[in-house]
Amino acid sequence: MTRRCVILLIITFLILPSLRMCASPQLPNYIIFRGDTIATYNLILELYFQNQGTTDHGKLFGLSFRDGASLNCWRGYQAIYKFDNDTLFLADIISCGERRSGKIDKAASAQKMKTIFNDRFINGKVYMDWFSGDMSFPLNNQNNKVLRWDGVFYTIFEKETVISITNGKILNIADVDNYEDNPKAIDRKDKSKLSDILFKQLKKVRWKSTDKFDCSDKYLVTIGEDGKVSKVIMPEYPIQDSIDKYWDKDEYNYCINNVFKALQKLTFDIIKDKGKPISEDVYFEIWFDSRRKIENWTR
Repeated sequence: MTRRCVILLIITFLILPSLRMCASPQLPNYIIFRGDTIATYNLILELYFQNQGTTDHGKLFGLSFRDGASLNCWRGYQAIYKFDNDTLFLADIISCGERRSGKIDKAASAQKMKTIFNDRFINGKVYMDWFSGDMSFPLNNQNNKVLRWDGVFYTIFEKETVISITNGKILNIADVDNYEDNPKAIDRKDKSKLSDILFKQLKKVRWKSTDKFDCSDKYLVTIGEDGKVSKVIMPEYPIQDSIDKYWDKDEYNYCINNVFKALQKLTFDIIKDKGKPISEDVYFEIWFDSRRKIENWTR
């Protein structure tokens, strides 16, 4: 094992446990739509705070929402939105998990909104005229499944309702399918299986002797909006300086190009977010043993 690989292994084992501790699943916000209260994984209120350019170090305009925030509610609050006459309003800002108790402290919610929005707070709600974009939530369907989840908050369901909004006004409402199944393409509903699919393809490659070029490393493969592999990088070396420091130029180019050429032949089903095709990254790690046999080291 090269000195470069030993250093990277040590760093990986030191960092990963702390990352797992920080990445706790987060409670959703809610949207009141056509009489139903539905979980939504859109941080619209956070976007407002960011746009205001606040420098209050997490206190959100003097309100210490984050004081005592739990691991599954780092933002320290949950927002409840509602639509009224095709207009989007902020109806409540509640404490984490308060809705589960079955009783919302409306007085406390009103005080929070008054403090943040001042004269925007009218008749117990805030007209969200500053928001333009798409809001989504899952369709109430027994066969509806989570298609992608970032492990913390953002969630894509296979079937969703998407509401397009401009300046707080509804422009369009559509039910969408976020998975495009192509009978001739590779199924990718289960992302955890993608690294194995990529590895099987790499096993077909004729690799040069590891005495000359050793391609044992971590790779990040981008599957584009069209379902084709569009890019391959080594995430440990994100900039040219790091590549030049740890790699021979010819060896690095050989490894990247060989992996890309092997995988660009694959075609996958299309993944969408709010009904629009998206690209996604797939991580995997390969290792070549002393017999030049490729091994799947993906964890």
